[in-house]
Amino acid sequence: MNVLVVLTHPIKDSFNRDILRAVEDGLADAGHTVKVADLYEEGFQPAMIPEDFAVFEDLPPPADVLAEQARVEWSDAMGFIFPIWWWSMPAMLKGWMDRVMCYGWAWVDPRDPDSGHLKHRNLLVLATAGDTAKAFAKRGYDTALDTQLNVGIWNFCGFKDVTTRIFHGVRQEPQEELRAAYLKEARELAINQFSE
Repeated sequence: MNVLVVLTHPIKDSFNRDILRAVEDGLADAGHTVKVADLYEEGFQPAMIPEDFAVFEDLPPPADVLAEQARVEWSDAMGFIFPIWWWSMPAMLKGWMDRVMCYGWAWVDPRDPDSGHLKHRNLLVLATAGDTAKAFAKRGYDTALDTQLNVGIWNFCGFKDVTTRIFHGVRQEPQEELRAAYLKEARELAINQFSE
């Protein structure tokens, strides 16, 4: 299976990159072919431009968007790895979603999840959060994120099998044992999510 993993973190030695390595190891052990879209490293331009709106006139999107869509079309499944900032995904990833997951391609008819190009893909979403799961639940952030990501994006684009896991408390002390457990879980999730 071809798996595209979209990584969104600007720091080269971040825990998100450790998660990426664990996911890559798991996918390799399971015999999958992996491509990584490292949005910061590649310098993806996330701001919408006037040419992005061509899709609403049944015209093709800009060349950089077409290149990203080609990577998605290469894949049989996808993964996203990112930190949660201000109770959402980073602006870089939001811009990637705005530009790449566009009308006429990722979705056509919001009432019909089978109308887009992503309907046959499994999806693994691994996000990191500095705060605890208890703090998220207390403030309703867990419910807000579920609605935003699972309902508002993944279901809307027709992904068929989605696993979303938030690794909470990654900035809490002590970190070593918790992070080691998360990396083990990330590897196992990568193996299990994409088993045929």
